[in-house]
Amino acid sequence: MKPVSAFLLTTSLLAASFLMRHSTPAGQIAPSGNSTIVIDATVPASPPKPLPFAVGGRSSTGHVFSANSRYLLLDGKPWFPIMGEFHFSRYPAADWDEEILKMKAGGIQVVSTYVFWIHQEEIEGQFDWTGQRDLRRFVELCAKHGLYVWVRIGPWDHGECRNGGFPDWVVQKCKTRRIDPLFLSYVQSFYDQIGAQLKGLLWVNGGPVMGIQLDNEYSARGPGEGAEYILTLRRMARKAGLDVPFYTVTGWDNAVVPSRDILPVFGGYADAFWSRSVKELPPNPNFFFTSIRCDENVADDLRSKRPDIDALDAKYPYLMAELGDGMEVAYHRRPVVTADDTGAMALVKMGSGASMFGYYIFHGGTNPDGKKTTLQESQATGYPNDLPVKSYDYGAPLGEFGQVHPSFRILKTLNIFAADFGSDLVQMPAYFPERTPASKEDSATPRVAARVLNGRGFIFINNHQRLYPLPERKDFQIELRLPKETVKLPRTPTDVPSGAYTIWPVNLKVGPSLLRYATAQLLCRLDASNTYVFFAWPGIPAEFAFATTKGITIESAGGTTTNDGNVTYVSGIQPGTNVAIRIEEQGRESAQVLLLSRDEALDAWRTGSGKSQRFIVSPADLYFDADSIHLLSANPANLTASVFPPLDEGAQPSSGLEDRGEDGVFRTYAVSETPVTTHVRVQELAAAGDPPPIAMERGVALAPGDAAFQSAASWRIRVPDSALDSRTIDNAYLVINYKGDVARLYVGEKLFTDNFYNGTPWIIGLKDIPRKELADGLELRILPLRKDDPLYLPKGAWPEFPSSGEIATLNSVTIRPEYEGVMNFTEQTKASSSRPLKPAGRRAAQPTPSE
Repeated sequence: MKPVSAFLLTTSLLAASFLMRHSTPAGQIAPSGNSTIVIDATVPASPPKPLPFAVGGRSSTGHVFSANSRYLLLDGKPWFPIMGEFHFSRYPAADWDEEILKMKAGGIQVVSTYVFWIHQEEIEGQFDWTGQRDLRRFVELCAKHGLYVWVRIGPWDHGECRNGGFPDWVVQKCKTRRIDPLFLSYVQSFYDQIGAQLKGLLWVNGGPVMGIQLDNEYSARGPGEGAEYILTLRRMARKAGLDVPFYTVTGWDNAVVPSRDILPVFGGYADAFWSRSVKELPPNPNFFFTSIRCDENVADDLRSKRPDIDALDAKYPYLMAELGDGMEVAYHRRPVVTADDTGAMALVKMGSGASMFGYYIFHGGTNPDGKKTTLQESQATGYPNDLPVKSYDYGAPLGEFGQVHPSFRILKTLNIFAADFGSDLVQMPAYFPERTPASKEDSATPRVAARVLNGRGFIFINNHQRLYPLPERKDFQIELRLPKETVKLPRTPTDVPSGAYTIWPVNLKVGPSLLRYATAQLLCRLDASNTYVFFAWPGIPAEFAFATTKGITIESAGGTTTNDGNVTYVSGIQPGTNVAIRIEEQGRESAQVLLLSRDEALDAWRTGSGKSQRFIVSPADLYFDADSIHLLSANPANLTASVFPPLDEGAQPSSGLEDRGEDGVFRTYAVSETPVTTHVRVQELAAAGDPPPIAMERGVALAPGDAAFQSAASWRIRVPDSALDSRTIDNAYLVINYKGDVARLYVGEKLFTDNFYNGTPWIIGLKDIPRKELADGLELRILPLRKDDPLYLPKGAWPEFPSSGEIATLNSVTIRPEYEGVMNFTEQTKASSSRPLKPAGRRAAQPTPSE
């Protein structure tokens, strides 16, 4: 890095100080002795500024992307995009369509994906864009379903891929990630291929591709490196025809961010499989509200290590590309990130000023077979970690085989909220209390932030810290000081349970009335019926405070309504599916409020728009395709959907769809299916031999190689046809509970997927394994875990060891079917059906580009 002059450094520090004083005004704790937290938002933040370089662009259909220093805009309207990562080459192409629809049902608007060079040109000059490597078909499917695409073209991606995505031959023939003529000639060829794949699919052509990320986690500085290298990649991408509104680079790890043409994107993770530690990590800074965008820049006292970097970051919109929604496992370190870890961290980033979510990784996958080598990151290839050879489940909201993990539902509540209120939220700067936590170990100080503009906004509360439970907040109350008034909420101090994280609106327009505040979380707005949907956090009483206005009536059939001068309070509402509050203005506008329980909110889904919009509560996993609602569940009794607004009066559902009547404002429909009972057959083949001694590399354990599995404990698992023969079963999952070190599952002689034991069940989707192979039997191999292995396993995952000090046991193998029901709600026809069984063998036989 070139030396910075004293003048420039002083200027940067002064700028950082100014930003802390004015962009995030401070408050103070009220001297009342209770837990009232004062947030002073009386000083308006500076308005967003134009970027010092041109970004954005107009599509051939007339739509326009643009950006300023605070947020992105679509057709001139501020926009909070929700982006989710899905690596096309790590998933069977035959299943892309359904998985993209699942992502969309979870609130994803933009699909981001790496293009791993080694997946496309493992052998020099032999590009492969077929099957699950078919980038063009993947992007076309995203476009078909109305999703934008952000393509991360590298040439170095990382993504836990071999060589970070570089083919072996590139690494062997030249220096990489710098301005080297030979290297750049290879990169240009790769970019040209991507350009050909995306021809006609770019934003400028009316297509979905709105962004390109160049390289990844790049921090090199020196001759032929640094900003010069990044800008060279941008020129090369444009030469290849990759002309998009936005070009980005990752902004963490002392990143190189050119002063023009490029936007930085940011990230944050709840744990770190890449840490060399095999112990619990200290409290993670991503659970604290802060204006610091890079977690490695947060010192133990929560102050910035480099205020100059913060000042530079503040010139750009706070866009996230790697908001960790799970965590991969390395051989030496195997964390398990919970759904609440994920949800709380996302809420904290939203409250800290983020104006785009980019979840990494939203959909897990499996490494494809290499033509010459395996394709995972490994210490043998000079990288810091040993990753599973095949599995890239990541604990993502959608797992390796498309299974829905609990984090999917939690993040969906934030994504739906951002879709309706994000255009307001991105315009609101973040404000923090003066008394914020003093260090990463401070569990006593409440964690709160507000985003406010023109007297309106949202308060964000986080009382969750991964691995270090925070105490219940007794007598919790917030005093939000605005330019023209002070809002204190709730009216009487309340308690905030340990583990809670929630958002409270302030001065929200609800129909003809003004909601001064609510201590319930806002979920969405249903425009056709002027319905506002909230949900109550367990243990926090829901209180709604409306401005008392002449001619407007506030009624609550199930709650208590109290008028106190200029404010009408509604409290005591039991969450559920009935209308909680009705707001009426004589002769004019009316609105209503639904207050769901948190469990009901996690089961909430939304599809359509305008008058055709439907709000659904269902315990099943849903996705939508045109007028069809697809319901997936391991329990056929859960193939139900409570729909609001109900079907048109007098409409009769046809055979197969049961009308179960009203449930509050909803009407419930169900697909009736008979459970299928299946028993898997397990045969022990061999007991474990002596495991090889653990080898160490740079202070951490090396993963065992292929040869070690010749002496692994092994079993034959046979899955009967009945597991997949029912016409209503969309998929079936093998659920393996074992104790050991590493497990592998083979289909014939071929490794299908693998697992580093961390105490959680191993779940494997079966629909893409040919039926004959299932009947002949899969082979499971487990290497023993030793008591003294230098590994990190989560608390409670270490088993009880026998006297030998090692263990490789198979506790259970079960089949978990996934039933599917399809409900079709159209204007002319009300019908239901169950989708016929899909053909098996998709991983063995991928479709060609012409299919």
